[in-house]
Amino acid sequence: MNDFLEAFFSWEILSEAWPILLDGLGQTLLLSAIVIPLGAMGGLTLALLSTAKSRWVRWPLIAYVDVFRALPPLVLLVFVYAGLPFAGLEVSAIGAVAIGFFLNTGAYYGEIFRAGLESVPAGQAEAARALGLKRPQIMALIVLPQAVRNVLPDLVSNTLEVVKLTSIASVVAMPELLFQARQAQSVTYNATPIMAAAVAYFILLWPLVRLLSRLENKQLASRR
Repeated sequence: MNDFLEAFFSWEILSEAWPILLDGLGQTLLLSAIVIPLGAMGGLTLALLSTAKSRWVRWPLIAYVDVFRALPPLVLLVFVYAGLPFAGLEVSAIGAVAIGFFLNTGAYYGEIFRAGLESVPAGQAEAARALGLKRPQIMALIVLPQAVRNVLPDLVSNTLEVVKLTSIASVVAMPELLFQARQAQSVTYNATPIMAAAVAYFILLWPLVRLLSRLENKQLASRR
């Protein structure tokens, strides 16, 4: 038992690795603060464009969503980081992660927002038009708030997955939490930094998990 604790839960190793783990946690929070709003705004734009009647608008959007939902995020991230320099575009690690996550998570957020828009009864928009509201006003004041409320559990769930997905940024040497934990493990030959990173992820994401459970239960109760 002592050997197990020494290998996975060494306080001595943790005290040595803690500074770089905190730095990695800060990078993870920064990355999340960048990619989540980017993905959500991109997804909302896709969803709003999908309401267009023109097939010349809708079909390219469908292709975009299908392609970037089908591509593994890790492959997409490596392609952006390693491929853009061949096109003459030099990007930093955080820039490559932001672009890759924008393309991937925007497609997922887009489908969630689109489902939310379609869940709002068409009669509400028609009633708003009868009152003299313009289309942008109807969308901003009537349709969009209800759409977001209807898919809020899905938005929280996707956001939860996006935060966890930031761990793949380590493949492009971005010093987020997992990258720093692996660096500390390679130096100390001890799994304690990895376990500490796991605990940090749990503390960071547990409030979102509880919020998601409450939203799902509330949604189920409203349908009864």
